[in-house]
Amino acid sequence: MIWAEMLDTSREQTPATSEEPRGCLFALSQPPLMIFLAVIGVLLLMASVHDLFLL
Repeated sequence: MIWAEMLDTSREQTPATSEEPRGCLFALSQPPLMIFLAVIGVLLLMASVHDLFLL
């Protein structure tokens, strides 16, 4: 069964990973996330400018 293999916590076999572990900075460097954060930032900036100068 597949789940029996997933529950094996023995340290005899270490997985050979050729890539480095990716953390939070890798996730932040993705273009869709950066576009989303830029849109949210522009909306917040527009709202603050509206509140400061037009109200």
